[in-house]
Amino acid sequence: MKSQRTVLAALALAGAAIWAHAGDPSAGGRRDVLDTPAAKSALASRALLNGLARAGERIVSVGQRGHIVYSDDGGQRWTQAEVPVSSDLVAVNFPSATHGWAVGHDGVVLHSKDAGRSWMVQLDGRRFEPKNAENPFLDVWFRDAANGYVVGAFGMALRTTDGGAHWTPMDGDIDNPKGLHLYAVRGIGADVYLAGEQGLVLKLAAGDTKFRALELPYKGTLFGLTGAGQTVIAHGLRGTVLRSADGGRQWQPVATGLQVGLTASVRDNAGQFFIVSQAGHVLASRDDGASFKALPLAGIPPAAAVAMAASGALVVAGARGVQSLQLP
Repeated sequence: MKSQRTVLAALALAGAAIWAHAGDPSAGGRRDVLDTPAAKSALASRALLNGLARAGERIVSVGQRGHIVYSDDGGQRWTQAEVPVSSDLVAVNFPSATHGWAVGHDGVVLHSKDAGRSWMVQLDGRRFEPKNAENPFLDVWFRDAANGYVVGAFGMALRTTDGGAHWTPMDGDIDNPKGLHLYAVRGIGADVYLAGEQGLVLKLAAGDTKFRALELPYKGTLFGLTGAGQTVIAHGLRGTVLRSADGGRQWQPVATGLQVGLTASVRDNAGQFFIVSQAGHVLASRDDGASFKALPLAGIPPAAAVAMAASGALVVAGARGVQSLQLP
């Protein structure tokens, strides 16, 4: 069974023809999703949501048809944001309490200056080369309000040093000659890491100018990254968790007892790591990622994203919307 992000990528790539004909009278006069604001819906927080992030005390979640919702009470109540596109959104990141970025299908990059209440388009696929126009971005990470990265299908990767006013392709700065899909980008310690297909993990070391491939004892798809200091944790298909304690030089598999896709992860203020699965599991580590155990939580929906609320609750998002969980 494929993970949520694998399915999202496949749908985006298969939908290229739809994007190309959007707004064409011969296609029924449909308006381009890039020119259509997200529709208001009372069910936005219960529909497909793919990304989560903390914006100060606020939680922000992004998903299908350009829906973005936010909560100021730890995930109990949600308000829908103003979004100028109705493209499906996949990931969101806030480096500060006010500035955030969301990415998704049709090469969309959105920016918020008001903690997720409203959004503006910084980039979309119509500004790309034709070969990249329909491809989705699958993750985003900013170190601060100026410096950030977006990555996606077929090895797409761009960086900005001015808060998204300009984006520079990193084609020559990434050791990814096969153009493998990139599912995750995260800053861990002083370095930046990417993860994707075929066990691909790349590292941009502090002071370096190129993302260099690391050697891992696993060649399957990896969906997420987390860590702190020199500890790096990658996770993906078939319950796979890999851990490095030395900044990616050496890796060891970590047993999880699961055979399902591990889709997202987060670290709390106490240094605990949490990983969620597409089948509704929550794994926790209290020993810097050396071991993970499933928490005894019932009724957890299939998860595509996870975040920690300021209250200490774990917030998960997926096909059934967003839900707040009290940890045991």
